[in-house]
Amino acid sequence: MLNRLNRRRFVAAALAGVVGLGALAACGSGGGEEEGSGPVKLRFLSLAWQKESLQANKDLVAKWNAEHADIQVEYVQGDWNSVHDQLLTAFEGGDAPDIVHYEAASIGEFSKQGYLADVSGLLSDDFKGQIDKGIWDTATFDGKVTGVPFLLESQVVIANKKLLDAAGVAVPPADGGWTWDEFQANAQKLTGPGKYGVAWALKSPTNRVMNLALNFDGKYFYTDGGRTEVRVGDAEKEIPKRIHDMLYTSKTASPEALGMSGADTLPGFFAGKYAMLPGSVSLRQQMVEQAPPGFEWVTLPPVKGISANQAANPQTLSVSADSKHQKQAAQFLEYFLNPSNMAALAKGDWLVPTGRQANEELVKATTGKQGWDVAADSAKDLTVAPFQMVDGYPEWKLKYATPALQQYFANKITLDQLGTQLVDGGKQVLR
Repeated sequence: MLNRLNRRRFVAAALAGVVGLGALAACGSGGGEEEGSGPVKLRFLSLAWQKESLQANKDLVAKWNAEHADIQVEYVQGDWNSVHDQLLTAFEGGDAPDIVHYEAASIGEFSKQGYLADVSGLLSDDFKGQIDKGIWDTATFDGKVTGVPFLLESQVVIANKKLLDAAGVAVPPADGGWTWDEFQANAQKLTGPGKYGVAWALKSPTNRVMNLALNFDGKYFYTDGGRTEVRVGDAEKEIPKRIHDMLYTSKTASPEALGMSGADTLPGFFAGKYAMLPGSVSLRQQMVEQAPPGFEWVTLPPVKGISANQAANPQTLSVSADSKHQKQAAQFLEYFLNPSNMAALAKGDWLVPTGRQANEELVKATTGKQGWDVAADSAKDLTVAPFQMVDGYPEWKLKYATPALQQYFANKITLDQLGTQLVDGGKQVLR
């Protein structure tokens, strides 16, 4: 894995080329198809950064180019930390890449400003049918599909297998996760002197709470008559209350994990201080790479409330509205994201492919080991969440939700006070 600072420096120069490359023939922006004697040239801005994922992306582009002399794709390396500002500059300057890699939660702004093409009419029905409607909805804005969702990140539970066995806690099947009541009861069985059943890494708690709230149909954001407001009822209180109870009532969750990120909990997890780590499905990669010899770990399915629903924020591929070659770009997307290729891309990022056949191929290729069976099955419960469609969500999250949730999980305010702060914050942001 590249050092983050070095990664920023490396891609800064590469991504700066996004603006400068526009002068090349057939790569610039503008309306209509451009006639020319040479091959169509497309620029593809990719945010892949992990070694295996980078190689998979570059290999697929090279294979396409070898098989399609009339449509040549140039791979341009981007970076998650700076891509938003770079894209804004490129879009406003009329010189954006033809194909853009980003995420559903971030393309809405560009979509509403008219910078991204509606790809719904450019893709085949067979291709579109591989991805569930709830996932397509995450990249649909004002009725226009402006992103192709291809990689998903679900919340699962990583557990210490030896501690589960010692406590008599059976591992549930990939398609049969515990209910929240069962999860809390098993956390109690796994708690003892010097160890906790769970470590909730809650340094940045808002997205996790918003995601898991869907387990109990907690929406937080409600729109009535064109106006959106924050409401905190029983459904919205369910997840914060259960986590709080594990921290201070049953005392099955470690208080020291509150200020940690997911990776910060790993030393304690490997040392047996925590039996279970709720976290991203991508955490499995760190298990494989960092677990000490002989350490046995398992991936448990998402915990269920009235459902196992979670918010889906897939990585997406979009086509620039100003691209002269939208049809050719869509051809490349269907190739790049065919089931086998999508499975390879997901494996490289330790994420979940959106396509049903890609999921099946990934499980078959990995024989379901390292939690790939659980990861694949979790895709069926991922869908669009209300907070993802709210323009003011990032500000509300930063200024109001995160501080309030941190106070609540630190036991400094009550559940009702938490609700009041979240609602009042909504009134300030959602005007």
